[in-house]
Formats: sequence, C-alpha cells, structure tokens
Amino acid sequence: MLTIKEITVKNFMSVGNQVQAINFANKSLVLVIGENMDLGGDDAGARNGTGKTTIINALSYVFFGEALTNIRRDNLVNKTNERGMVVSVKFIKNGVTYTIERGRKPQIFKFYANDIEQNLESNEAQGENKETQLEINKLMGMTHAMFKNIIALNTYTQPFLSTKQAEQREIIEQLLGITLLSQKADLLKEKQKATKQLLTEEKLTIDARVASNEKIQEAIESLKIRSTAWASQKDEDIKSFQEAIAELDKVDIVKELDAHKRLSKHTEMQTALRSLEKEKAYHEDSLAKAENTVDKTEKDLEFAEAAKCPTCEQELHDDKHEHLVGKLKTTLTESVDYASKLKGDLVKIQQDVDAIGDLGNIPDTYYDTMDEAYNHKGSLQDLKRQLEQTEKKEDVYAEQIEEMQSKAIQKVDFEKANEMEDLHRHQEFLYKLLTAKDSFIRTRIIEQNLSYLNQRLAYFLGKVKLPHTVVFQSDLSVQIEELGRELDFDNLSRGERNRLILSLSWAFRDVWESLYQQINLLFIDELIDAGMDISGVESSMAVLKDMSRTQKKNIFLISHKDELVSRVNSVLKVVKENGFTNYANDVDIIV
Repeated sequence: MLTIKEITVKNFMSVGNQVQAINFANKSLVLVIGENMDLGGDDAGARNGTGKTTIINALSYVFFGEALTNIRRDNLVNKTNERGMVVSVKFIKNGVTYTIERGRKPQIFKFYANDIEQNLESNEAQGENKETQLEINKLMGMTHAMFKNIIALNTYTQPFLSTKQAEQREIIEQLLGITLLSQKADLLKEKQKATKQLLTEEKLTIDARVASNEKIQEAIESLKIRSTAWASQKDEDIKSFQEAIAELDKVDIVKELDAHKRLSKHTEMQTALRSLEKEKAYHEDSLAKAENTVDKTEKDLEFAEAAKCPTCEQELHDDKHEHLVGKLKTTLTESVDYASKLKGDLVKIQQDVDAIGDLGNIPDTYYDTMDEAYNHKGSLQDLKRQLEQTEKKEDVYAEQIEEMQSKAIQKVDFEKANEMEDLHRHQEFLYKLLTAKDSFIRTRIIEQNLSYLNQRLAYFLGKVKLPHTVVFQSDLSVQIEELGRELDFDNLSRGERNRLILSLSWAFRDVWESLYQQINLLFIDELIDAGMDISGVESSMAVLKDMSRTQKKNIFLISHKDELVSRVNSVLKVVKENGFTNYANDVDIIV
C-alpha cells in the first residue's frame, strides 16, 4: 500500500513565502474549487488562476523533478519572490514513513526514511541526485508517464490515446508487467556473461593442468613476478598520489582566492585608467585646437574693429564691418566657452585618474584562473580518494600463489566446467524465453492481464454511459468502435473523449493495483468540467463516489462547478489574494 499523507509548498508557482500544507488522508471525495479575490472573488464568479492545479504540479515535481506539463523548472519558482522554492511530501509504504524535499534557488533534494536522511552517492550539483531519484522511482513503482495516467489526470496533459504508438506501448507494457520481463532478461544477460567468463577461466585452468603438472612451479614463479610488478606499480601509484597531494597542500587556497579577487580588481582599475588616459589625451588635443581658434579669432576681431578685412586688410564698408564684427564676437565667445568647458573636463578626468592612484604590483597567483583555484579543493579530495582506494587494493595474485604452493600436483576435474556449461545453456534458454515475442511467458502475461484490463475498461465505459467499444488488441494497440464503425480517438467529441480518458485511467489503476500496490490518492483536474453533459457528469460522479466509499480512496476533484458541492464529502477552497495562493486550514474543509 502506497499512502500519500500530505504535501507542503513554499514559493511554488502561485504559492508565496507562507508555507501551505494539504493533508490527503481520510478526506474521501473532495471538491477543489477556487476563489480569486484579485478578480472580485465569489461575487464576481472569479474561479480561474487560483492555484488549484498547482497542487498536482507540486506532487509531480516533488516525486519526479518536473511538472505535469512542459513547464521549465525555473518557471516553477514563484515569480514575485523569485527564490526559496521548496516542496515536501510525506508518504508511507510497507510501514515506513518517507519524506521527499525538493526545491530550487537554492537547489534542494533530500530523501528521508523514518526521519533518517538517505545519503545515496551521486552528483547533486544541480539538485538532482540520480541515485536518490532511482530509489524514489522504485518506491513509487512507476514512471512519470504512469503517474499522469493513474494518479494525476489533467486536461493539459496529452491523453494516452493521443500519444505516439510507441509511447502507448511503453505504458501498457509497464502496466501489464511486460517491462519486468525485459528487466529480468537484462539481469540474466549479465549473469550469462559472468558464467561464460567463469567457464572460460575454468577451461583455461583445466588446459593448464592437463598440459603439464610439472609446470606448476613455473607458473608460481610467473605469478610471483606479476605480484611483484603489481606491488611495485601500486607503490608507484601511491607515491604519485602522495606527491600530487603534497603539491596541492603547498597552496594556501584561501590566500589564492583572495589574490584572484585582488587581481580581478587590479585588472578592472587598469582598464579604467587606460580609458581615462585616452580620454585625457583627446581632451588636451581638443583644448589646444580650441585655444588656437580663440587666438585667431581675437586677431581677426582686431582687424575687423579697425574696419579692415582680416584676410586682405582692405577697408570695409559700414554694413560689412558691423556684420563681420558681430560674427567674430560670437565665434570668440563660443570658442572661449568651449575651451573653458574642455579645461573643466580635463580637471575632472585628472581627478578620476588621481582617485585611482598607484595600482601597485599585479597580485601574484598560483593558478591562471579563478576557476582553477575553485577546482583546487575538488582535485585534492579526488586525489585523496584515489589514494585511499589504491592503498586498499589487495594483491590479486597472492591467493593464487598460496593455493598453488599448497599442491605440487593438482587433480584435473571436469565436473565444475560441465556444470558451468549446463548453467550457461540453461541461462541462454531462459533468456530466449524472456525476450522472444512469441514466448509462452510473454503471451500468457499479455493474455491474462490484457483480458483483465479490457474487462475493467468495459466496466467503466458502461458506468459512464459511453456507447463505444474500446478494446486493447494482442499487439497492444487500441481499437475504438461505434456501431461496427472503427474510429480514431479524435473522432470523439470532447465530452466523449473525457469519459474515455477517465475510464482508461480507472481501468489502468485497477490493473496496476492488482499487480503491484494499492494507492490512496487520485486527482481529476477539470475533466468533468470540460465538454461533459449532465449524463456524463452524473455517471462519472457516481463512479468516483463508489470508488471513494468502497475502495477508501482519497479523490480530489478540481472543478469550476459549484453545483458539485452537494455531491462530495468535503470541499477544499483555494483562495488567491494579493497575487498569492492560500490553502489555509481555516478554509480548507467545508462540510
């Protein structure tokens, strides 16, 4: 039994910095409705965008590291607060309480069993520990695709019958237990290889004994030489690692990082100084030109005021004289002002240069780059790990030498080799039995479990009053018929498609629980809202009520239909106010 107990959410999608918690246990059939206070609340009929689907997206993320749909992980972080996203889920399996905590900005991925953190070795640089995720997948017993088909039904998720045939086949094979055959075959293949290797080694041993027992001593000496060479190589490797470690230990990494920071600042200031010097030279050149212009204009003005042409020194008439004097005075004023501005700019530039001051010597660093310095610690740890592993290595030849020295003449025994050959043939037979498409095991599993799947599917199709016949064929393809006419999934109306989606999911779930484990939780997101008539709603609700009552399932029905309130056991109200979603306990359950 897999029992999902509760989930807590912080800074996930529309949920803000205030931690929100939802308890999934013992709530029977729950209607999840929203109230968007930012759009007028219940009075305005505002139901959209409250964060109802956020619940199942959070479940999907915490279990599998991704949302139900193609939402990038960074876009799952609340856009207002932009960091501190954390989702935690608690579930029970086989009497053990597990907790998963996953988040971004910063990256978080922790896994607990009975409050004890499970430290599985893997790279957690991106907050994604592959070993831990594999362990979670094993506990869940399903892929993300299966999760979307039997636990979290969502209108935005591509329906099973709309996916590619290869994807459908993968899901059905997993559902029916055929995937387990492939997994067992892979394990058997590895055992086959090991058996073959052992068999080869045994035959070589026999051949050596048969060839001549007299060469045993020669073989011993040969092994001793190899042992000596191995030990020598081990000593060299240990020495090499020790020298490399000693070399790295010479570097004070704290001082090294500080030097790189100072170097970066020195380079920055040097660049700024060069830029200021270029700017200063430009302004000095411009000032010289401006002062020349002032001098020339002053001389020309003297001539003009004396009623002489500055160029040819001829007498000027009154009208030309006055015009030229005015023009030269204007030019002189502008040139003086421009020269004055340049002088002021030069003073400011010089102040900036003086502010930088003497940069001093370039900081000395051991590494060329900051990245190399940051990699120093990792390299040191890696070298120490390799040294430890090398020191623990045992002489693979010692046991062989001791055994051979204890026996001058060894008995030639074919029994073990014969047993290995028999084992190898048996393993080969079993492998073909597991992998052959026409093997009776595969055929039997498909016949037995596919029959049950079709029975449950027919049962639920009848319950939701869908007049179509939907059957999985022996090749795992799906055939849809109405009145003898074969149809595609897209031939159906929206309401018909949703009835079929629900029936498929419930049938999948029954098969899954019969083969693997019971699951307490089911989400249905707006499938009953979308295009379904009164008959479809009534019949679907009847199935859900029966499932909740007889199978003790906790079913969360996400809907905009207020009229469903009277049809459920309780209501979870999702309120959005001031841009944030709230699942507060005081509004959680309304009986």
